[in-house]
Amino acid sequence: MRSPMPAPARALSARTAAPSILAAAALLFAVVPSWAQGQYPSRPIRIIVPFAAGGPTDFNARLVSQRLNEAWGQPVLVENRPAAGGVPATEFVAKAPPDGYTLLGANPGPLTVAPHLRSNLGYDPLKDLIPIVLVTTTTSATVVHPLVPARSVKELIALARKHPGKLSFGSPGVGTVGHLTMELFNSMAGLKMVHVPYKGVAPAQVDLLAGHIDVITMSIPNALDFMKQGRVRVLAVNGLERAPSMPTMPTVAESGLAGFESRNFNGIMGPTGMARDQVLRINAEVNRRVLSPEGREQLVAVGYDVAGGSPEDFGAFLKREHEKWGRVVRAANVKAEF
Repeated sequence: MRSPMPAPARALSARTAAPSILAAAALLFAVVPSWAQGQYPSRPIRIIVPFAAGGPTDFNARLVSQRLNEAWGQPVLVENRPAAGGVPATEFVAKAPPDGYTLLGANPGPLTVAPHLRSNLGYDPLKDLIPIVLVTTTTSATVVHPLVPARSVKELIALARKHPGKLSFGSPGVGTVGHLTMELFNSMAGLKMVHVPYKGVAPAQVDLLAGHIDVITMSIPNALDFMKQGRVRVLAVNGLERAPSMPTMPTVAESGLAGFESRNFNGIMGPTGMARDQVLRINAEVNRRVLSPEGREQLVAVGYDVAGGSPEDFGAFLKREHEKWGRVVRAANVKAEF
């Protein structure tokens, strides 16, 4: 029978073994992703939407929250914080702890437009927020009232040049994508159409239908509905590609303004400093569950173009959009009103 180890020897053995055990534990945790170590997510996640419920950003965020909830069995909640063009809510996320539990429903306004309108945002969208996944993009159509004597983009340009300062275009407000899209049109065509800002999409559309303004950019589904009713004339689509729901309608780029493109987008971002494996896990789940073949079909049916891709793809997209709208804001000398 083996003799028991003397007490001093046992103590010495324990002391010498402790560093080896600690080293092994450290190695184990080094190779296990942070979400696995803490079972991410282990508590509810918030997706902060900088706009009111019911809009495109809210719709996309709620779709993502539903699918992530199904995937993880952990509440993923949408919190609407509408104010000042989405800037305060975006700043809130940018300054939140980068623990993966506060995310942003991303939209162009506070990310690619507002930085060129205000110098006191309180955040840098390209430094203080990390792209996770681009969910969808949408384009719009250039629409005129039926009494405007123009049946194509070329005819609209010719009419506006013949009567400088006479034609008007409406938008949901100063600095919105709808506003800057028409400023881009003005700039590329060398026009002086007059901007009439409204407080939202609905009142701008109402005034176009009533003939109080001449031109507007309108979502593809709305443009299609109003066109079928004979209440508007659609001249072109503002994306680089034709809309599947209006395959015979040319793009503005095809109609004489080569390179013209305007797109809205919706995605998910988080505070810079989030763990890489958390970012990749959210990205993978959105690509797999939200943008599945069935999900894509549902999104296309309601007028969205499906995006997806890697966080790096979204980051490159944001940088291009940031630079483009910066050029438009400077060229049109747009000033913030929020």
